[in-house]
Formats: sequence, structure tokens, C-alpha cells
Amino acid sequence: MNTTPDTTQYFLQKLKLGLEYAKTFPLEKCLRPMFPEHQVIITSRFAIRYMPIVAVFALTWQLALGGQLGPAVAIAFFACSLPLQGLWWLGKRSVTPLPSVLLGWFYEIREKFNQAGIDITPVKGTPTYQALAELLNRAFKQLNR
Repeated sequence: MNTTPDTTQYFLQKLKLGLEYAKTFPLEKCLRPMFPEHQVIITSRFAIRYMPIVAVFALTWQLALGGQLGPAVAIAFFACSLPLQGLWWLGKRSVTPLPSVLLGWFYEIREKFNQAGIDITPVKGTPTYQALAELLNRAFKQLNR
């Protein structure tokens, strides 16, 4: 597999966007039925914390028992790829433009900020899920629930 620096840079950028999105998106119970992000963020955090341990355990267990190294390496790679899959999904989701249903809701929340007299930066281009996450995060902190 020949990966160019552009491909690697693109992949790392998506992971970085995913981390930023995971930090920004509010993990409120009322948003759970509407957005899969809550579950993906929780699962990714769990995977980041525990999957490296699973990978090391799989390798050492197979080596200690004199087993084959190939399946153990495959399990270790799979375990280490799980957090990357979650961050990749979050990174792609963060730059996805909002569908029309959420777009209306996005502007409705912005209007509530205007009615409350709270300054909010103008929207540049088409709003994305990252912009919605930032708006929701700010709304939960500054507006009434």
C-alpha cells in the first residue's frame, strides 16, 4: 500500500476534526434520540482508553501460550483501529452540511440568541454539524433549557 503524504495528511486532518467535534458536541440526554453522535463519542472515548490494553493483552496472551502470532496481530490491529473508526466518522460528520430539517432548527436557535440579546457571529457559508454543535453547546450554557 503506497500512501502519499496527501492521503496521510487528509486522514490525520479527519481524525483531528473528529476529536474537536467530540469535544464540542454537548452530551445532553435530550439530544440522544436525535443524534447518533452521543453514542459514537462515548464509544470512541471508551475505545481510546481500553482498546490499546486489549491489543497488548491479545499479543502477550498468544505469545505466552505459544500460539500463532498472525491472529494475535490481527486482533491487536483491529482493537487499535476501533477508536480511529469512531474519530474518522466524527470528523466526516463535522464537515457535513446540515440537512434542511436541522437547518431550520439551527436558524431557530440563532433567533433565540438574538431575542435574548446575545451577540452571535454571522454564519459563513452553509452550516455544518460542527457549527450546530458549537451553537448547541453555547445554547445549553447561555440559554434556558
